[in-house]
Amino acid sequence: MPECPRCHQSVSTQAVTCPYCRTPLKAYGHPGIPLHRADKNEYLCATCVYDDDNTCTFPQRPYAKECTLYCDRNRPVETKPTYTRSFLLKSWLRRNSGWFLLAALILLSLLWAISQ
Repeated sequence: MPECPRCHQSVSTQAVTCPYCRTPLKAYGHPGIPLHRADKNEYLCATCVYDDDNTCTFPQRPYAKECTLYCDRNRPVETKPTYTRSFLLKSWLRRNSGWFLLAALILLSLLWAISQ
């Protein structure tokens, strides 16, 4: 379980505020928006990816102590897996197999009607 940054008590992962000291733990009162906090004498912008590439639009930049957009530059970037053509074709056929069978049935019906 995570702990409160102020009182260091264990809190629920879905808690919006700390039940002991009422410190906000999530941004805008929403459990799905994490609120990142800096240590006492540091700023988040010093280690943020968005500050490095100058795309940060946060008004408190470069002295932000709390931020919802923070992304640590020391954390490795996740890359999307690459797929081979055969895998893509198989997954496309699996997703669209119903349409493929319907088109084949219509084509067979047309061929049978023409041959009669």
